[in-house]
Amino acid sequence: MTTRYVTREQSREIDRRAIDYYGIPGVVLMENAGRGVADHLQRLGISGPVVICCGKGNNAGDGFVVARHLHLRGYTVRVFVWAGPEELTGDAGVNFRIVEKMKIPMTVFGQGHSAETLDAALRDAAWIVDALLGTGARGEPRPPLDSVIDQLNAAAAPKLAIDLPSGLDCDTGLASVHTIRAAHTCTFVAPKIGFQAPHAQLFTGQVHVLDIGAPA
Repeated sequence: MTTRYVTREQSREIDRRAIDYYGIPGVVLMENAGRGVADHLQRLGISGPVVICCGKGNNAGDGFVVARHLHLRGYTVRVFVWAGPEELTGDAGVNFRIVEKMKIPMTVFGQGHSAETLDAALRDAAWIVDALLGTGARGEPRPPLDSVIDQLNAAAAPKLAIDLPSGLDCDTGLASVHTIRAAHTCTFVAPKIGFQAPHAQLFTGQVHVLDIGAPA
């Protein structure tokens, strides 16, 4: 069977059709995505704390769903957010507030960053989940995410990227100076066309395509 790769715009169109034509709420797609990542991470094996690093878009929302499901399964989860609560809107905001109400350990940095605080959590982490930037991101990650990405790459724990590694361009597969080096990437519906680029695998690691319930 031939693998079909999708572009940034095609990925957006898949979501749009699922929501607007088929009537599947976006929050349901996010739930399916996040739960699928949690299931896959559990299959890979979790032997200690999972550090989940979130930005402010739907990629972050997926990360919040991962945090909830792992927490409910008895794993130690630590969530870090580089956005203010007021920036977390829509489906991502819904899942952020759920994590808040569940009192899952969460540090909200807003537009700032404390390398010392993050480093303390990374020392004994079994996994780091990258939910910083999604397929819509282009160009170099902006501060403080550039330094956050470098700090995560320097940590010993393996990284799992949600949809694609932060800093990697969805369409071209070109890596920014600051790009997550993932051991595994859980991407949704279909692999992204940029994953075919030379050297992209250095950043994606092993790619796993997850179904989120979007009709064919």
